[in-house]
Amino acid sequence: MLKDIVGVRPLEGYRLHLRFEDGAEGQVDVAQLVAFGGIFAPLQNRGYFAQVYADPELGTICWPNGADLDPDVLYSLVTGEPLPEFEEAALLFA
Repeated sequence: MLKDIVGVRPLEGYRLHLRFEDGAEGQVDVAQLVAFGGIFAPLQNRGYFAQVYADPELGTICWPNGADLDPDVLYSLVTGEPLPEFEEAALLFA
């Protein structure tokens, strides 16, 4: 897939509205994706969670401590498109 996230807006709870480079948009609930431990522990604090931003170099969302989420997984959740198979992804880099 390799679709970059170009916009993010925090919503109620731990939900985010995402916008991708191809125009796809939608919401994800981060609480359904990660356990709030390790690098994701600070995200439990709503003020910190709201500091999310779209990193143009990485093409995904990040927080100030370096926590980020896989843009392919997020794109799949927003659009309903299946994640690429490992073999398909390997062909992209062959």
